[in-house]
Formats: sequence, structure tokens, C-alpha cells
Amino acid sequence: MTATLPDSAARPARSVFRSKLVWIGAFYFASGFPYGLINDLLPVYFRVHGVGLAEIGLLSLAGLPWVAKPLWAPLVDRFGERKHWIATTQFLSAALLLAMIALPADAVSTPLAVLLFSLATLSATQDIAIDAYTIELLEEREIGPANGMRVTAYRIALIIAGGTLVGVGGRVGWNAAFGGGAAVLALLGVITILSPSTRRVSGERQPIWEPVRALLARPHVWAILAFALTFKIGDSAMLPMVRPFWVDRGFSAEEIGFLITTVQMLATIAGAILGGLLTARWGTFRALWLLGLAQAMSNLGYVAAASFDASRSLVYGAAVLEQFTGGLGTAAFLTYLMTICEKRFAATQYALLSALFGLGRLLVGAQSGVLAESLGYARFFLFTFALALPAYALLPWVRRSLERRSVA
Repeated sequence: MTATLPDSAARPARSVFRSKLVWIGAFYFASGFPYGLINDLLPVYFRVHGVGLAEIGLLSLAGLPWVAKPLWAPLVDRFGERKHWIATTQFLSAALLLAMIALPADAVSTPLAVLLFSLATLSATQDIAIDAYTIELLEEREIGPANGMRVTAYRIALIIAGGTLVGVGGRVGWNAAFGGGAAVLALLGVITILSPSTRRVSGERQPIWEPVRALLARPHVWAILAFALTFKIGDSAMLPMVRPFWVDRGFSAEEIGFLITTVQMLATIAGAILGGLLTARWGTFRALWLLGLAQAMSNLGYVAAASFDASRSLVYGAAVLEQFTGGLGTAAFLTYLMTICEKRFAATQYALLSALFGLGRLLVGAQSGVLAESLGYARFFLFTFALALPAYALLPWVRRSLERRSVA
């Protein structure tokens, strides 16, 4: 007979978990905000000012720091508190965003490229510390539901950065949009300083390469790494061209801001929360393939939207579908990555796995503009759907990696 805790004993545990969710929400909003500025706001900003699709696609190369972050992740594992790393990057990012105001918008100049690369480096460093903080904060049974909050907060940040601020830019002016973004980052820095510290599971006595060695020693590690690289690659190829597609379909900056901020907000929250709950109920493996399939199918919505020139309603429908299913798939994917990381090496191992995801995003994102120009939007979006399928061939080995982890 299984004993159960009385409700009076369970309430404190629920209260602690709710407190954890609050901080996870704040940190992953902070994680998503600069990413949304670089990948969602700036494509609209530059397209409105006449920059070509090929140049906008090449802006994805500013994401190199998200790929290279395992190189300095061991420093975050070894030195300082997680929250001090996070707050420092937030204040510096606010300063860089203000510097955007002084740069011309009609060309991707060298100073602009340097600024974007620096902003991405700070954001990648913030992500290292936030991911490690979260892995240390959560018990394994809490990861699935917490990832619902995590994805919700992250995608709301993308919506605010790439939707609300785009609307501000179109209605009030782009200087106001960049100033507002800097204010948000500075406020997040203050909030981070007030956050609780996590209990560190130290790996400081180990050689600096031990986190990577321990990960690479896993059975079927090649499948783990390949899956991290390919699971989101269809979305990664499509997203850099979504905002330019809206501009070319005649949507104004104000309409884009409304579309992202209002229409996609509910779809984002619903998808992320449902994805976290389904992952907890179904288990990580079942959620990966079912929710991942829904995520891949959403690209076909943009194929339909691009195939009928006059149908603005299809554009709205495609946008809602992409956000909802993206939340579903991301919740399952992040749960998988967090589950197979060791707490003592949380910063380095998660940085390596998420960098592989970033590498796939970088490689396909940099070519997205060239492909969209040569194929046209409809065939390009169909190609991104095909890119989402190879990850499914890896699922048998992914399942074994989860089974071995649960036994260990």
C-alpha cells in the first residue's frame, strides 16, 4: 500500500515549487528578450529601411556566440554566483542597445556587426548562467512542468521584443523602441540581483575538460549530439524569413506588432503550458516525437499562407499555429536536454548541447535569405518542413539514452 502525504504536508512543497516557477519565469523572460531583439525586431527594422533579404539572412551569423559558448561555460561553472553573471550581462546589454540609436539603419555596417556580435555574446553568457541556475534549482520531477513556465516566459519575451517594440518602432519611432528595450534589460538586472542563490553541486576539483569528457562517455552520445543539432532545425531555417515575409505581404510595423503581441501571445502561452504538462504526463520520449511532429507540421501553415497572395487570414493562422506548436515541441526538447545533464556540470554540459542547437540554427539561418530569394517563399517554407524530419531517425537511440539515464 502506498503512503501519501497529508495535504498539510504537501502545501509547503507546492509553495516552494511555485516560488521556483516565479524565478524561472523571470530568468527565461530575460533569456528570450535579447534573442528576440536580434532575431525578431532587427529583421523588421532593417527590411523597413530597405536592407535586402540576403543581408538580413546573414545577420544570423551574429548568433555565433550561442554556438561557441561552451568555450567559456567552464568559467561560469567555476567562478562566481550564477546571478552575478546574469545581472552583469543584463546591464551591459542595456548599454549596447542604447548604442544602436547612433548607428545607421539602411546598411549592415561593420560597427553594427560588432555591436550585434557583442550583444549576442552577452546574451549567450547570460544563457549559460540561467540554464545552470535552473538545473540546480529544480528536482528532476519538476523539470517537465517547470519547462512549461520556462517556454512561456521565453516566448513572451520574444513577443515583447519582436512584437510590442516593433509596434513602438512603427508608431513612435525606432529610437523609442531601442530605449524601451534598454530599460527592460536594466530592470531585469535589478530583479536578478534580488533573486535567491542556488545550492551549487561543485565540480571545481575536476579537470576543466571533465564535464565534456563525462558527456562524451555516455552510450549513444553521437545520437544525443545529433538530435540536439537537428530537432529544431526546420523552425530555425524558417524563422529568419517569417518577419520579412510579413513585410513583403504588406503588413505595416504596427500590424506586425499587433500580430505578434496580441494574436500570438495566447497561442504561445497555451502551447508552452500544455507542452510542459503533456511532457510530465506522457514522459519525455513520447512527448518528443508527438509534440515534435506537431511542431514540424506547423511549417506547412506558412506554405499555405505563401501560396495565396490575397489571404491575410492565412498569415494570421500560420502565425498562431507556429507559436502554439513551437511551444509544445520546445517544452519537450528542453526537458530532454536538462534531464541528461549532470547537476555538477550543469553550465558546461547544457551549454554544449544548446550550442549544438544554436549551430543548426546558425547554419540554416545564414542561408535562409538566399534560399528564400531563389525558391520563393512557398517552396522555401516547404523546404524547412523537410528539414525537420531527419531528427526522427535518431529517436530509437534517444530513447535508449533516456532509459540509461533513469537507471543511473
